Amino acid sequence: MSDPADVPCCTPLTAAAMSAEQADQVAPLLKALADPVRLRLVSLIAAAEGGEACVCELNGAFDQTQATISHHLKVLHTAGLLERDKRGVWVYYAVRPEALSAVATLFTAPALAGA
Repeated sequence: MSDPADVPCCTPLTAAAMSAEQADQVAPLLKALADPVRLRLVSLIAAAEGGEACVCELNGAFDQTQATISHHLKVLHTAGLLERDKRGVWVYYAVRPEALSAVATLFTAPALAGA
């Protein structure tokens, strides 16, 4: 995505064919989530008390270096999935609900007519 503030809004994949431009917007979100560590990071942050987590709290959940975890968080932030807030020496992350909604909408089956 060119700007993390831009969250693509898409119809479900089964409702209409996706344009090339829409695919270009959505692919970075899916690519960022396709890594198991990044998927877990999003889950840990979303489930954290207050909906945010300090990078210092996230490092202990993984058998990886702090630099590697920071890299994964940067990928998620750049894709527009996370917000970050620097407080002193620590950075706190929160999930952008609108970004997850955009991804979830892709996989929502449209209501069947007459059902």
